[in-house]
Amino acid sequence: MTALRAFGNGPIYGRRYGDGPPTILALHGWARSAADFDAVLHGLDALAVDLPGFGASPPPPDAIGSADYAGLLGPVLEEFATPPVVLGHSFGGRIGLHLAVTGHASRLVLTGVPLIRLSAPARPPLGFRVARLAHRLSLLSDRRMEQIRRNRGSADYRNATGVMRDVMVKVVNETYDGELERVEDPVDLIWGGLDTEVRPAVAELVAERLEARSVPVTLEVVADAGHMLPVTHPAVLKRALTGEPST
Repeated sequence: MTALRAFGNGPIYGRRYGDGPPTILALHGWARSAADFDAVLHGLDALAVDLPGFGASPPPPDAIGSADYAGLLGPVLEEFATPPVVLGHSFGGRIGLHLAVTGHASRLVLTGVPLIRLSAPARPPLGFRVARLAHRLSLLSDRRMEQIRRNRGSADYRNATGVMRDVMVKVVNETYDGELERVEDPVDLIWGGLDTEVRPAVAELVAERLEARSVPVTLEVVADAGHMLPVTHPAVLKRALTGEPST
């Protein structure tokens, strides 16, 4: 495992791979860290960062969305002579898409990224909405409201605290239709066939949208992989990054 280093004045930390000028930037998923890419990036000239709020990087001062996260990567992008190939897993892929549409990526390699909703978000149950209103009216204590939120929320939501919970709520409610209409750089979609968090159907819809605009796009579904493909199938992502033929 490579040593952590600071970028800029130190609010963002990450890992450097290889001996030459970096050409790849890797962005991890929610509640993960740059270490997820150790096997993927071994032997390549690359950087992987701990996104703010994860790993060694402190959280942002306020709740921000994925576009703002992309903006925080300025000191990291200064390490590249030209826009890098951006490898994005899940949450990191949301950020990578913003880098692409702002001219800060030369190619995207995405895995398990929830860029399209397969169904409309469900409205909160009536009981939760009543509790939320009671809390706003100071009829329900902060402690009791927190218990209700934790009982209802996903594992990631329950584990998030403070500003990072607010970040999660903001990011989960984002949509990327506008960004998908603006991206022009080549996109490689590498998906786990067993991914239940972001199903392969999402990747198929993204590929269709990009193909309709003549954006260069490839889609590979790894039949025996789940959502954590960077950890479980690093060789597949390394091949996508280097352009090596499938074996």
